[in-house]
Amino acid sequence: MEILILGAGSLGSLIGGLLARAHDVTLVGRDPHVAAVRDAGLRITGVETLTTHPAATTDASGASADLALVTVKAYDTPGAADALATCDVDAVCSLQNGMGNEERLAAGLDVPVLAGTTTYGARLADPGHVEWLGRGRVTVGPWRPVDAVARSERVAAAFRAADIDAAATTDVRRRLWEKLAVNAAINPVTALARVENGALTPPGALAEVATAAGTETARVARADGVDLSTATVHEAVEDVVRGTARNRSSMHQDVAGGRRTEVEAINGYVVDRAAAAGESVPVNRTLAALIRGWEAGAGLR
Repeated sequence: MEILILGAGSLGSLIGGLLARAHDVTLVGRDPHVAAVRDAGLRITGVETLTTHPAATTDASGASADLALVTVKAYDTPGAADALATCDVDAVCSLQNGMGNEERLAAGLDVPVLAGTTTYGARLADPGHVEWLGRGRVTVGPWRPVDAVARSERVAAAFRAADIDAAATTDVRRRLWEKLAVNAAINPVTALARVENGALTPPGALAEVATAAGTETARVARADGVDLSTATVHEAVEDVVRGTARNRSSMHQDVAGGRRTEVEAINGYVVDRAAAAGESVPVNRTLAALIRGWEAGAGLR
């Protein structure tokens, strides 16, 4: 399968590098990372150590592929949609953080759009080198059209052919909300406190704040018509905290690196959906305000 990866950062590079074991993969990213991959391949260390040789470019214009995987930051989704509009692709699948990405892609493209979640962990260590921090699972399902189940199954099969644990689902909207709840709980708390995920292990004040943010998100999901229980969210947050205890969340990495965060697509999305549903989410509202305040102070807004 020909696969285009839009967003060769940490996750995009890891997933693209692993897929390159079985498929014709092109990474789309920025130099000097892209140049290093072109020159010497992509080095993956951590869970496994290997080097793969995907193609790499800084410009996706006019590309063709059976599948385009979107792994850019949520705020770069409109730009990704514009780039993909010039390409000849059979389907597009988002593996991004936050919510709202699929709507933006579907609004700008005339091809089937899939939604995906993943629990693979990665960190871009150096140009041409990505650290594989944790083995996880990829889940994909139809977004538009909603009955594109067979296409989702073909994409999941392509992942499995590259030894990536993957499955298709017809319940992708609930899975996106569950992932959103986990991110809303873990990302801003670890970013603001500058701690690894394991610092949110109960009991403790940080764990209480994270749990409250997840609880609010589950309530908003139910108000939005998604059957997501508070108990499910609590269990998911605890599982991720335990399984990634020594990792830094993506938002923590962004704050530490002085980069813009994805708060608008995570806690900001919860706040917006809560307002539309008449729900109160004071913890998410406060976390979003604090991250936005840090971004403003750093000249990132």
